[in-house]
Amino acid sequence: MAESEHAPTEEELREALDRLAVADILLNALSATASLGFRRVSAEARDLQQARLAIESLRALEPVLREGGVDDAIVRDLEQARANLQLAYAQAVAESSEPHTSE
Repeated sequence: MAESEHAPTEEELREALDRLAVADILLNALSATASLGFRRVSAEARDLQQARLAIESLRALEPVLREGGVDDAIVRDLEQARANLQLAYAQAVAESSEPHTSE
């Protein structure tokens, strides 16, 4: 660590926490959740249980964000991401249940 760099003090950490809003943390977490959900429906990293968890998490927190005063456009973007993830999930389920043929 360079001399000009220093570990934050306890007071600096408290001040940083005071500037954060719970909604900001939730939005970051839900964005990451949606990204992971899309990855889990891909053929390369398919895990439908994890994808379903992502969908349900997004669904559960959308009204909480709306009631918490998060901008409607942001909530609508999350709703659209969830809807797209649900479509991708349905496609992945259909692909998983198709009989595999060897050529």
